[in-house]
Amino acid sequence: MDESGVLRVVIAEDNYLVREGLRRLLEDSGEIDVVASTGNAAELLDAVRRLSPQAVLTDIRMPPGHHMEGIEAARAIRTSHPDTGVVVLSQHADESYALALFADGSAGLGYVLKDRIGDLEDLVHALREVCVGGSVIDPLIVDTLVRRRRAAGASGPLATLSPRELDVLREMAVGKTNAGIERALFLSTSTVEKHVNAIFTKLRLPESGVHRRVAAVLAFLQDGDSS
Repeated sequence: MDESGVLRVVIAEDNYLVREGLRRLLEDSGEIDVVASTGNAAELLDAVRRLSPQAVLTDIRMPPGHHMEGIEAARAIRTSHPDTGVVVLSQHADESYALALFADGSAGLGYVLKDRIGDLEDLVHALREVCVGGSVIDPLIVDTLVRRRRAAGASGPLATLSPRELDVLREMAVGKTNAGIERALFLSTSTVEKHVNAIFTKLRLPESGVHRRVAAVLAFLQDGDSS
């Protein structure tokens, strides 16, 4: 990030039109400098090695296998360039992909659905969040799991959360602070703090931890995955 606050980003997307659309969208925000745009995982890793961007925005599926190259690249980048955050774009509202991305830790990683591309503010927020070591999970994944778990009548930690606590958890999933949750849900500071603490307690999370908020979301996802 330069003195003006502009974020240096590398994009990876094998579809040329989508890639160029993303580049123009981000650069038109005035907050992002796309220093490279690549079409496959190998090119992405090379660009990160050469340019050391603050953040990467990558598709989940790219050549050669069109499987989970984006997730594999994200893990490699976080290992070799821990100061570079990575947001993985996916069209799959399936918690198993998010769990695969966060399997070795959640710091500096984000999983965002491609439907979110049209919301520039959310996309820029996700990139800024991961570049400072935060984590982002698309709230639609949380919603999908809530509906599936409720339909199945499942028990466990998820079942103990109240409707309002689930609302708060969705906001936590996209990396919002307590202040951000207050604004989004029109709640007081004390009410948000009460709900956040209740979520941590019900999901049996430790009393402290830098990434405890996303750990709550991951515990939520894993609760559904194990049922």
